[in-house]
Amino acid sequence: METGRVAAPETGSADVVIDVPSGRVTARVHREDARVVAVDFVNVPSWVVARDVPVTTTLGEVRVTVAYGGAIYATLPAAQLGLAVTPERLGDLIALGRQIKWALNDAEQAIHPTDPRLNGIYGTIWFDDLGDAAGQVHQRNVTVFADGEVDRSPCGSGTCARLAVLAADGRLPAGTVLRHESIVGSTFTGTVLGTVDAGGRLAVIPQVTGTAYRTGEHVFSIDPYDPLVPGFVLR
Repeated sequence: METGRVAAPETGSADVVIDVPSGRVTARVHREDARVVAVDFVNVPSWVVARDVPVTTTLGEVRVTVAYGGAIYATLPAAQLGLAVTPERLGDLIALGRQIKWALNDAEQAIHPTDPRLNGIYGTIWFDDLGDAAGQVHQRNVTVFADGEVDRSPCGSGTCARLAVLAADGRLPAGTVLRHESIVGSTFTGTVLGTVDAGGRLAVIPQVTGTAYRTGEHVFSIDPYDPLVPGFVLR
């Protein structure tokens, strides 16, 4: 639910505060000459849940890091199973990502400490580490979520989970950014704005920046003779 809005100026930025299931998120729209050039959001506190969690797959055992960034993710380097985050290996990444997600979905590491709505492994994040240079950590990832869906973006909440892991690893000192690419080459940048105590856990405040482009619009209408108005809920 959107709880606040500030009109965006022709040039500059404006904030929008949004309440989502995981908490309150502040989004900022950046404009130049009446054109949106970037959007960033400050997400909810994010933290590492567990490390070196063993999971058995059809290609052997892997060790994953479970982290929370607004949703709970299992993260691991694709190289653990001799894979790479490339379109050519997408079928394997999806199949094994599903195995990892469902193997851990009911595990203790997938339980949110305060909100059962957020229980479960939302997705598996495979990543390639492309090195650290000039104040930048460079990684490419693909997030396999739901039951085999793939995020075309670098994944917003998934990027926050990765920021929590990298910060805990000491790879994100002040001034360092994460350049997070997706499997199709789109890019987010992520930074850690600070740390907080989240129920006794050391958590980071992550900020993610990226771009998006309008592709269309849809107008909903209500026919007064529609027998299903005002709608229905099946589950």
